[in-house]
Amino acid sequence: MFNPEFLTSESDAISGNDLIKYLQEQSPDVLQRVARSASPEIQEIIRHNVQGLLGLLPGEQFEVKIQTSRDNLAGLLASAMMTGYFLRQMEQRMELEGAVFGPDGDEPIDL
Repeated sequence: MFNPEFLTSESDAISGNDLIKYLQEQSPDVLQRVARSASPEIQEIIRHNVQGLLGLLPGEQFEVKIQTSRDNLAGLLASAMMTGYFLRQMEQRMELEGAVFGPDGDEPIDL
């Protein structure tokens, strides 16, 4: 799910990146917990989105191989990550609205 090894790369492109520095300071347990926090619903939406971007052919009828450049793959991963963050925010909003307005969304619940 999450490979902390990518944080050990010393690429010039990320050497000045404050976020990478912050991530490198975190314990592997924290990073794993955050990576596992995506709900199955979010994981399914992201999986469907990535499959749509790559093109989905039935595996039993085709042997699909995808070839791309490092930059294009990085763009795809960044897109998937941003989609995940967006979906998590929407999921939290839905949970908050459900707590405030109830399951029907009509009236606020008396607290």
